[in-house]
Amino acid sequence: MSQQVRVRFAPSPTGPLHIGGVRTALFNYLFAKKNNGTFFLRIEDTDQNRFVPGAEAYIMEALEWLGIAPDETIGKNEKFAPYRQSERKDLYQRYATDLINSGNAYYAFDTPDALDAARKLEEEQGKTFIYNHTNREKLDTSLVISTEETAKRIADGEHYVIRFKTPVNETLYLHDIIRGDVKFDTNLLDDKVLFKSDGMPTYHLANIVDDHLMETSHVIRGEEWLPSMPLHALLYRAFGWDAPQFAHLPLIMKPVGNGKLSKRDGDKMGFPVFPLDWKTDEGTSSGYREKGFFPEAVVNFLALLGWNDGTEQELFSLDELVASFDLHRVHKSGAKFDPEKNKWFNHQYLIKQEDATLAKAFSPILLEKGFDVDESKLTKIVSLIKERAHFVSEFWEMSDFFFEAPASYDEKASKNWKAETPELMQDLISVIEEIGDFTSLNIEIIVKDWMTKNEIGMGKIMQPFRLSLVGALKGPHLFDIVEVIGKEETISRINKAISSL
Repeated sequence: MSQQVRVRFAPSPTGPLHIGGVRTALFNYLFAKKNNGTFFLRIEDTDQNRFVPGAEAYIMEALEWLGIAPDETIGKNEKFAPYRQSERKDLYQRYATDLINSGNAYYAFDTPDALDAARKLEEEQGKTFIYNHTNREKLDTSLVISTEETAKRIADGEHYVIRFKTPVNETLYLHDIIRGDVKFDTNLLDDKVLFKSDGMPTYHLANIVDDHLMETSHVIRGEEWLPSMPLHALLYRAFGWDAPQFAHLPLIMKPVGNGKLSKRDGDKMGFPVFPLDWKTDEGTSSGYREKGFFPEAVVNFLALLGWNDGTEQELFSLDELVASFDLHRVHKSGAKFDPEKNKWFNHQYLIKQEDATLAKAFSPILLEKGFDVDESKLTKIVSLIKERAHFVSEFWEMSDFFFEAPASYDEKASKNWKAETPELMQDLISVIEEIGDFTSLNIEIIVKDWMTKNEIGMGKIMQPFRLSLVGALKGPHLFDIVEVIGKEETISRINKAISSL
């Protein structure tokens, strides 16, 4: 790729970063790194009415946590500063005026009441109101009033907007990297507002101006922006600028039913749709980080929502994703979000973790429950349980018997406790008391040898033995449990089971 690749993620700070936005950021990041380019973050905060305090910091923190931090942004390698659109607003007036002067835009003074009346009139005739070539010269615009009157009304403080003058009777043939060739009839487009009298541009103008000035080579964004593609292409043409290449990503769809995954779906359906917790006065919307997901797992499953490398491989490190990523392999159709598959990914990354690392993560949970466990012992316990866990938060429920004797016994499993069981358990205690090398393998050899010599069936010993130590027929290899809890505790628990059951 001869052109220097520069791509951006340009969210609005109107709340927490939705997982769909995270995927857009990720695909931009992967494309930049694959092509030795630059990934930058721009904050599009021109809509001050929807600005939410804390949202910008949230976006930054989320990208850092995921390991896809931008190369350039606010306070970092500010080659094209500022990176907040609200701090660039002086630029936009000049470019809006350039469009007026070149005949590609015009002033519109229509009041909300006047527009409402025009809309109702169209509807009464069975038509849909579109502000474009069909009526722009019948409305209150600078296309029908003199230059002097236009200047006077602006000077008098009258509210206005600047609208783009969409060309008439033209078919636009455009190319999208993901969707191929697409065409648009300009007669069906409306004259979008580009600039408001409060001095702030709309998304359309600010986006185009900033992408040009920041030398954006490719615009990789969500499918919902595909209808804006003709306007943006026309704006580049009106300014006399080369347009970037466009790629519109498929929607992320709900796990069940139709429609795209929304910010409200997560807590309603019981899974996160935000990278980090988002707290408001109304409550907390859960995030992947606080739910115990590894950032690598989140990146991995998001990368496969709408893209694959053409193989059956599912587990990719970030470096592997960079090496494999190709926009031409992004799907056109929406990608179904699967919360259970997300958990599967997290399980895969959990079992890859070092036992000692997981033990450190588990330790605070144990401390809350009153257990200060030796690091080497805890590391051993983690090694025995992690294969069956999706999250570190599940460790306690899977391993509580390592730290405290069972307070009760599973009712169904207790049916394995027969009339002859207490005597057999007493004999087992005698065998255990004589074992010197109290390691899992040695204990297993000695106990099974005793059972064989005395012609005792496996079921008569092993199930009551496990029930005594765990309180249920669950857990890792029985003799690993025996080794970890030790001889004294093992005998104590068997004696407790004899007296209780």
